[in-house]
Amino acid sequence: MSTEPTVDFSHIESAAERLAGEANRTPVMTSRTLDQITGCRVFLKCENFQRAGAFKFRGAYNAMSRLNADEKAAGVVTHSSGNHAQATALAGRLLDVRVTVAMPLDAPAVKRKATEGYGAEVVTYDPATEVREEVTEALRAGRGLVLIPPFDHPHVIAGQGTAALELMDAVRDGAGDAAGDGRGVELEAMLAPCGGGGLLSGTAIACKSRLPGARVIGVEPEGSDCGNRAFHGGAIARVSHPQTMADGLKSHALGGHTFAAIREHVDQMVTVSEDEIRDTLRFLWERMKLVVEPSGAVGLAPLFHRKLGLEGRAVGVIISGGNADVGAVAEWLGEAAVSLGE
Repeated sequence: MSTEPTVDFSHIESAAERLAGEANRTPVMTSRTLDQITGCRVFLKCENFQRAGAFKFRGAYNAMSRLNADEKAAGVVTHSSGNHAQATALAGRLLDVRVTVAMPLDAPAVKRKATEGYGAEVVTYDPATEVREEVTEALRAGRGLVLIPPFDHPHVIAGQGTAALELMDAVRDGAGDAAGDGRGVELEAMLAPCGGGGLLSGTAIACKSRLPGARVIGVEPEGSDCGNRAFHGGAIARVSHPQTMADGLKSHALGGHTFAAIREHVDQMVTVSEDEIRDTLRFLWERMKLVVEPSGAVGLAPLFHRKLGLEGRAVGVIISGGNADVGAVAEWLGEAAVSLGE
């Protein structure tokens, strides 16, 4: 397993060229109320408006578009609880590549339905008794498929990094200008959620290449903290049974590529509680009118609760996706209690 960085800024630039006209250039949103709550000038990169509803489309399309003719003819396989599944399925439809997805039985129904709607075959497994990587490998070997992993792949990481690249460009050019003065700013910090680390790796590489003085912070749920354990322990660590409402961040461990990138480029890793995720989710839905899934709220949560000491800074946050189970979100929001600081 690789422990040396395999992606650099040139790979992200190449991915941006390949994704031009294919991926949505998602909006950057701001809120005066959010700035007041956090004490920061906050810029949200809203990947909930991305194709297939999450940033995952960037990495899946970038990786699959680089397959040769024989690989495309063979078809691809992956494992995912939903967002990477949907992204891979959509990329497969656009590129005329057959897609098979190993998906846990407890994956959100809305994500499975969308994955199948894009034309992929879903093979379910029981996460309590089966290991997803083993299920996927059996499918790959038995059917002669090409593996497109959800995070630990150089082309996937490079594709995910294009979201941060767009965010930095947009903020510099004055997008999301809540002050109304038309002046752009340079970000002083960047936050991204971390599951297996693909988005955080790409974000960190892009940010440190463009803004080397900016602070890059990865955020995880307390009950699914393999990245924090690896970052602070200095070695890849495994979480056997991750528990969180943020289903898109239920990774058991970082991969070799993502661990190497996070170790080199990320400044800080933090965790947030389920209550903090709920509070942040509620604000995004009720006050900013953004349909965001719990995983998408995780990156903002420590800033929303002033856990980072970034007051007075210009901060970018990747809102990773919006594939929410509306019924489940309604229940979670009913449990949330937060003062919005009018």
